[in-house]
Amino acid sequence: MNQYVSASTIKTLREKKKMTQAQLAEILCVSDKTISKWETAKGLPDITMLEDLAGALGISVTELLTGECVFNNNKSSNMLRSLVYVCPICGNIISAAGQAAISCCGLNLPVLEVENCDSGHEICFEKIETDIYVTIDHPMTKEHYISFLAYVTTDRFETLKLYPEGDAHGRFALRGHGILYAYCNRHGLFSKKV
Repeated sequence: MNQYVSASTIKTLREKKKMTQAQLAEILCVSDKTISKWETAKGLPDITMLEDLAGALGISVTELLTGECVFNNNKSSNMLRSLVYVCPICGNIISAAGQAAISCCGLNLPVLEVENCDSGHEICFEKIETDIYVTIDHPMTKEHYISFLAYVTTDRFETLKLYPEGDAHGRFALRGHGILYAYCNRHGLFSKKV
């Protein structure tokens, strides 16, 4: 994170919770003068207090630090509407059923944009008994490879991690119609309907 909690963020969030400075101070076991200093940028909360401050204001520490609150309007949580995030540093794969503030290795991660398959990223599949076998004719070198495959249905998001110098194929239990995803470390996320 390259920023710290701002005075206006603390004040705005406290007022949204309809709390006085004294009420917030009582929850955090500090004086109301301390809260006033934070809200007028004459002081900052100690880093050890961020988790308690975020909890008192009803948000995550990441939201507190960025000043951006995330609201999940997706009440049905249909997994077909999942969003995917990938850390460019460690390769961590994160899926979310709705909009989220995701960070990894100190970076705020953007939602991956899904593209239709092209000639270099064609996702092929065949149904074999109770499974679906997925293949991609793609280089699998240390510099250019398919990082993961995923099979998403209305109630599941299954991921299969692939590694450089391995094969770009995988098998999933067939669960009906859904979407197949393949993530290329150089070209992004591709999808195909099952």
